[in-house]
Amino acid sequence: MEQVRADQAEPEPLESEPREECGVFGVWAPGEDVAKLTYYGLYALQHRGQEAAGISVSDGKQIVVFKDLGLVSQVFDEQVLSSLQGHVAVGHCRYSTTGADTWENAQPVFRTTSADTGLSLGHNGNLVNTHELHERARELGVVERGGATTDSDLLCGLLAHAAADRGIEAAALDLLPDVRGAFCLAFADETTLYAARDPHGIRPLVLGRLERGWVVASETAALDIVGASFVREVEPGELIAIDTDGLRSSRFANPEPKGCVFEYVYLARPDTVIAGRSVHATRVEIGRRLANEHPAEADLVIPVPESGTPAAIGYAQASGIPYGSGLVKNNYVGRTFIQPSQTIRQLGIRLKLNPLREVIRGKRLVVVDDSIVRGNTQRALVRMLREAGAVEVHVRIASPPVRWPCFYGIDFASRAELVAGGADLDGIRRSIGADSLGYVSLDSLVAASEQPASRLCAACFDGRYPIPLPDEELIGKHLLENLGSDGSAESWSGKPSQLPTSASGYGAEDAVRRP
Repeated sequence: MEQVRADQAEPEPLESEPREECGVFGVWAPGEDVAKLTYYGLYALQHRGQEAAGISVSDGKQIVVFKDLGLVSQVFDEQVLSSLQGHVAVGHCRYSTTGADTWENAQPVFRTTSADTGLSLGHNGNLVNTHELHERARELGVVERGGATTDSDLLCGLLAHAAADRGIEAAALDLLPDVRGAFCLAFADETTLYAARDPHGIRPLVLGRLERGWVVASETAALDIVGASFVREVEPGELIAIDTDGLRSSRFANPEPKGCVFEYVYLARPDTVIAGRSVHATRVEIGRRLANEHPAEADLVIPVPESGTPAAIGYAQASGIPYGSGLVKNNYVGRTFIQPSQTIRQLGIRLKLNPLREVIRGKRLVVVDDSIVRGNTQRALVRMLREAGAVEVHVRIASPPVRWPCFYGIDFASRAELVAGGADLDGIRRSIGADSLGYVSLDSLVAASEQPASRLCAACFDGRYPIPLPDEELIGKHLLENLGSDGSAESWSGKPSQLPTSASGYGAEDAVRRP
């Protein structure tokens, strides 16, 4: 099959939702089919990133990495998985929050640490001192590998460079205190699985137990799907190492918990548990509080599926307004490499959602959604519901207004593009064409999570960033691509014919690109 290049990929999504981040999965389990365990773990985490997927596996002697653009089910098949034999695996599903959506930036990333050791790494989150780390790497002679332009590859390069002298575990304990931003890492050499979480614990990362091994994953739902029992969360500022000697835990920083509250709103699966709190239960409670804060006279409460469903249930329970399904979602409209025609593009949201006219005709509707980012989706949705016969459309949002971009791993729009960035409530209501509009308050959102406000990051709502940000020109999705243009780092032009056919015997990604 011909390799799909980045310039063949689809244009910007039609919807204006936050576009997720990434999912990581790692397993150490001698005697188990770790490639298939990782495949199913990534399948459970697919909602966190749909641009690319990859798995690295080690048999104790060499690491083999297979990755490609596309969904997990598009990248892997039985033949590929059966070729990935070993007892240590790292998996990753990606949405590009740093660096372009290209094959070179897919993960796990791979580096050699010395003449006889390899390192594969998967990363969820965004670093905020990337420029500083890039300068350090340049001084050390650590350059971007194979055209990669991500903070993840930069981090892997620095870690591999330091590990050449002192080993990966000691190198990580030395390097990670200097890394600022959000990072949940699953990484491995030929024999050992490692996991680490930034001192603020902004993104979730959990530890699970198999009968014959251990698992780390971005969400508890991924543990469930592979039959692993939940042990605990990886603590903020903690490094875990798992090998034949068992599990070791070290601290590289004092914890200052600031978990992302948006995980409860949208990012995590509803069947996941974060900090001991069910995401589904949180969303239902948000809906109840939303009904109390913003009541409406209406005939029916309908969700924008699927992320608005639990909050809509809660809204209906608290308001006494009947709950119904007024929109049908096409669950098979995900990332595709087939570009829609102009005619199809004009249908916009109907590619994903279609109204049940007999349910909503003549009704006053409360429409519950998880968030509003640019407002494009809600604007098209309100119009569609009115065309289908709705008498009134009252929009209720299960999060506060998104006024600030995220620099910790969610690809929100810039502040200028955020509909709430420069408009008041009535201005947003008029922009989307609703009869009324209500957002849940930040206090109610925090209360629904059952976490102390002091342990949560709500920067996208209140602009209070727990990790200081650098100057504007030193942060951004394409920072490393811009830095690379000055000739200070080696780069690769991306032509398939220039790829080597082997990688020093380590089965690095160059050696396993799909032919």
